Amino acid sequence: MVKIGDLEEYVAVPRVGGLTLSPDGQRLVVAVSTLDTKKTKYLTALWEVDPAGEQPARRLTRSAKSEGGAAFTRDGDLLFTSARPDPAAKDADDEAPPALWLLPRDGAEARVVAARTGGLGGLVTAKDARTVLLAGDVLPRASDAESDDKLRKDRKDKKVAAILHDGYPVRYWDHDLGPAAPHLFTAEIQAGDGADDEHALLAGQDDPRLELTDRTPDARAALVEQHATISPDGTTIVTGWTQLRARADQRSRLVAIDVATGERRTLVEDDGIDAGSPVVSPDGRWVVYAYETISTPHEAPRVGLALVPLAGGPSRVLAPGWDRWPGGAVWLPDSSGLLVVADDEGRAPIFRIDLATDGGEDTVTRVTSDDAAFSDVQVSPDGRTAYALRSSYLAPAHPVRVDLTVLPTTAVALRSPAPTPELPGRLEEVETTVADGRRVRAWLALPDGADAAHPAPLLLWIHGGPLGSWNAWSWRWNPWLLVARGYAVLLPDPALSTGYGQDFVQAGWGAWGRAPYTDLMAVTDVAERHEAVDETRTAAMGGSFGGYMANWVAGHTDRFRAIVTHASLWALDQFGPTTDASFYWQREMTDEMALESSPHRFVGQIVTPMLVVHGDKDYRVPIGEGLRLWYELLAKSGLPADDEGRTAHRFLYFPDENHWVLTPQHAIVWYQVVEAFLAEHVLGRTGDDAVAYPDTLG
Repeated sequence: MVKIGDLEEYVAVPRVGGLTLSPDGQRLVVAVSTLDTKKTKYLTALWEVDPAGEQPARRLTRSAKSEGGAAFTRDGDLLFTSARPDPAAKDADDEAPPALWLLPRDGAEARVVAARTGGLGGLVTAKDARTVLLAGDVLPRASDAESDDKLRKDRKDKKVAAILHDGYPVRYWDHDLGPAAPHLFTAEIQAGDGADDEHALLAGQDDPRLELTDRTPDARAALVEQHATISPDGTTIVTGWTQLRARADQRSRLVAIDVATGERRTLVEDDGIDAGSPVVSPDGRWVVYAYETISTPHEAPRVGLALVPLAGGPSRVLAPGWDRWPGGAVWLPDSSGLLVVADDEGRAPIFRIDLATDGGEDTVTRVTSDDAAFSDVQVSPDGRTAYALRSSYLAPAHPVRVDLTVLPTTAVALRSPAPTPELPGRLEEVETTVADGRRVRAWLALPDGADAAHPAPLLLWIHGGPLGSWNAWSWRWNPWLLVARGYAVLLPDPALSTGYGQDFVQAGWGAWGRAPYTDLMAVTDVAERHEAVDETRTAAMGGSFGGYMANWVAGHTDRFRAIVTHASLWALDQFGPTTDASFYWQREMTDEMALESSPHRFVGQIVTPMLVVHGDKDYRVPIGEGLRLWYELLAKSGLPADDEGRTAHRFLYFPDENHWVLTPQHAIVWYQVVEAFLAEHVLGRTGDDAVAYPDTLG
């Protein structure tokens, strides 16, 4: 068992994600990410997990390019996407884009069954047919696959990277949009397309390929960041469809596309919502989809699930009286209801929604009683068992089995391909009631040995989003790494957090510096009264919205000895028009509200040493926020640089990282710098006792 504490060992712990179940319910496949031999990137392989929990997990794939997007065919073969070289190709291309591979159920070698120069992804298979749905990027002037290949070659040969836009947006999170845009393709896997395809072999076709047909030739940017699915009989594609609008705005509607004719019709179009993430019922009659109401600066969005007939007709909201935000919908085999996941009081349980009949009301029942968060839910063909990934602050994601016959129930862990790390402390909950009567709760991770005689210094961690919750294991912001260094880590859910009802979100909407800030201070007060916490040595840390709030905290109190602000919003008038989704920001705050809530106005009141962290490839919170924050800290804060330009503040800059800092060695540097900064200012370790900044920084 790996014990958290050593950073090199920590980044090397295998990480489980993605779970899929075979049509007969007999096979479970998960993706596992591990370090490559140079320890500079993660490679993902597919592993099979025994649904009964008896046999150890076994590895199915291995390559230097990773595999992902696994899905079973109707006949039980495993499809996945990978950029690994095709062994059957005459000229192997180490820079080839992801292609579609098939791993036959009889254990024969995997082989390529479809490829495009623009790559393939978004794999979905029809439950009752041999139809496969894929997404692939196509250049706007391409009329067919051959012309797309030629245009790509011309751009590559001439080293042209320029993109000419005529609409918005132009980038998303950490990548540029265009000039190619995603299209949807279908193909038919004929019986015997696995390794036992005797007829193809007799014809001399030892590597038969699927014929891909573009079902959305006029998509333009409509499918960017959208999710598509296909009906069980393989005849109808259902997908979110982005409508670009005037003044750089957009809406997402739901459309159905006939596979045979390519005819597209609108299923859901409502100016008051964005609709997406559809799932077709097993009987082919219904589509459940996620919706989010269009917020205003004065009204927070509402998030939920709705139902619409696949044939067309009016839609209705599911469980409208349930004050939670469900997602990740999975149909029960008889189409009578769904399993969903929703944030709830610092957890994310599985819930069952039984659909109303005869004019009644939908019924919501909690399925899992675990203090944990679930994802990737799958249901067995008989509807008696569910499988999922479970995580919490006690363990990273691992596969589990859930008995659906007796509710609520506790999930049973299966034999995971990844070890569960040994934790260096214990987890508790703290809470308080704030002035408006709301209950504000938090997780508190305490180091081993912390007690009244040996209290631990406290780190306040503020989550991002802001619409989110501290309820699941994070490999990036992992409290146990600092608990192993002797700190107590507080993980609160202030106003704007999900899992506490719509009024809890509304309490902080459009006023980030009010209720979210006072909630954080109130629950920190409670944590500081814990006998195992040293209230005289504290720091605050946050990323994204959490970084915004760390900046706000810095300008409004000097109670903390140090503040770490990662990928943070600083000047909201500057942030709004430069983020990758400015249209969404315009729904969040008016110009006046943004100015009132902007941390940069209080730079002169900052007297606490700050560690600023930012990646240049962060498009959600552009690097300009970090650069301006850094300059103004040195030029205008209450703790400015001295006459020789030296300062107690620090700026950790990653030229090639995005919003999260994902590469293993950069993650190590991140934690090392944070630890050194905290040791200096929170623990007072300087001189010979100082914790050194990493040598890799030069």
